[in-house]
Amino acid sequence: MKIHEYQGKILFQKYGIKTPKGIPTFSVEESVAAFDELETSPVVVKAQIHAGGRGKGGGVKLAKNREEVKNLAKEILGMTLITHQTGTNGKEVERLLIESGADIDQEFYAAITLDRGKEMDVFMVSTEGGVEIEKVAQETPEKIIKVWIDPFLGMKMFQASQLAYALNLKDGALKEASKIFLKMYECYIATDSSLLEVNPLVKTADNHIVALDAKFNFDSNALFRQHEIVEMRDLSEEDPMEVEASKYNLNYIKLDGNVGCMVNGAGLAMATMDIIKLAGGDPANFLDVGGTANAETVKNGFRIILSDSNVKAILINIFGGIVRCDRVANGVVQAVKELGLEVPVVVRLEGTNAKEAQIILKESGVSIIPAIGMKDAAEKVVNAALKAEKN
Repeated sequence: MKIHEYQGKILFQKYGIKTPKGIPTFSVEESVAAFDELETSPVVVKAQIHAGGRGKGGGVKLAKNREEVKNLAKEILGMTLITHQTGTNGKEVERLLIESGADIDQEFYAAITLDRGKEMDVFMVSTEGGVEIEKVAQETPEKIIKVWIDPFLGMKMFQASQLAYALNLKDGALKEASKIFLKMYECYIATDSSLLEVNPLVKTADNHIVALDAKFNFDSNALFRQHEIVEMRDLSEEDPMEVEASKYNLNYIKLDGNVGCMVNGAGLAMATMDIIKLAGGDPANFLDVGGTANAETVKNGFRIILSDSNVKAILINIFGGIVRCDRVANGVVQAVKELGLEVPVVVRLEGTNAKEAQIILKESGVSIIPAIGMKDAAEKVVNAALKAEKN
């Protein structure tokens, strides 16, 4: 789960991390009122979407007076903002952040995430703030300084100081940055973040360290204990099909291919996508129905997959361990009849009651293509999708 910049700054302020004063707005009138309330000039008018690169896309602009705020709010609100993270379709801007300008002396990059390879958190900083960090990592990786933190021990002052020294900070700014890095890690842990990023973190002309940005990704598995953060969720920023799938406890991620996948278990789902690629096809989605696949689950899975107009064929690949294959087979037959599917459906069922499931499918009278083994299933669904494309 992600949140907007202004919401991230609310969390920062809670943990004592300095940010410019800002007010979120949802209309031109609110934006002008926010400028009056801030009583400062210039201000920054910032589009609020769940993507980076907003400045390059025209979503972050400086306003020197009330009239400029009004004009920029009219221009940015409702625009489709396209950045390197939104894809070509972009995102419609529905809210803004009107924020006091900062007298910037230096810009830095700072972020915390989990390094799965080392099984530790990694805190990264760079003097190359305000630019695409991916480009820095590719072209000048030596400019990214990393410190690994044992989550059982937590972050220590010497590690925070090491990061601050790496930014060539001195005196008061050095001490302030060290304290802010400790607070950032405290915030990262307490909010169950999977990513906390500030780009840019700046040193102002009066030698203070201020977070001009706030980007959070949260571990969705921990949201049950993060009620304040769940309330910040903006469903309009998420893929509609993924939101719909979450209502039925289905794990769905849209991809760019034409072969829809319905599988139980994340590992089997990834293996299924791999074998579809090996057979010459392209998966249209990741869909894990979990260990409770039944008639209702299968029907909802079908509906979500078919909401993607690119899908030309569907592969159902279920291994019956906890779930019984005969129940899945009945669900597939029921769903095909109720939904009146027009795309070919390939079904591979293995495990508990697999033989009974094959009989159910064979005697159902519905148009289902049975498969034995994953290779056979992948080849059949890819061929079916190719035929559907030609027709």
